[in-house]
Amino acid sequence: MLKRYGKLILYLAAALSMSLPVVSCRSTSHNTHTYRPYHERRNRGGHTNEDNTTDKTDKKRPPSGEHYLVSAEWARLEIKLDRKDNKELYKELKQWLGTPYAYADHTIGVGTDCSGLVMEVYQKVYKIKVQRNSAKILEENCKTIDLDDLREGDLVFFITGSENRVSHVGIYLKENKFVHASTSRGVVVDDMRQNYYATHFYAAGRLIKKK
Repeated sequence: MLKRYGKLILYLAAALSMSLPVVSCRSTSHNTHTYRPYHERRNRGGHTNEDNTTDKTDKKRPPSGEHYLVSAEWARLEIKLDRKDNKELYKELKQWLGTPYAYADHTIGVGTDCSGLVMEVYQKVYKIKVQRNSAKILEENCKTIDLDDLREGDLVFFITGSENRVSHVGIYLKENKFVHASTSRGVVVDDMRQNYYATHFYAAGRLIKKK
């Protein structure tokens, strides 16, 4: 009897270990940065956010479905804003939500890509002109900042392709949320802790105001 229960315990232990979430972390160098996952950079004290990224996603493409990890209020940007929040920014972004993805376009309600969205929003809200390419925006228009310093209106950059270069950009809001032009879903709100974006995160940047 004891022998049979011992085997059962071993089987249960093996099954439990196979069901634990696995978060892949890869590190490649690019300029002066180290390409490390968002949740790893965000938590320097040794803590992780694996409890927020338990759903495994295909790292070759953004996950499908309705705004993973994002509440209905965030998905529609129908949220209560604080006095310090830039209401003009939220108003402008809300108009862009649902705009289909279209490479090299930047027309509200018609089509846009990620850098086109950033270019238009920054021109309208901040009266700042930025480059028409996500990598060039980081290189020529931004200074890199620490994740703990991220604030509303800053930019977040990702390496999503096979080449070791920035290929995607979004506008940070707050509470880990950012707006971007997804190739599969158009302009949406997503969560930085989502497995796909966490593992492809590259850097955070703040626009440099040129004199």
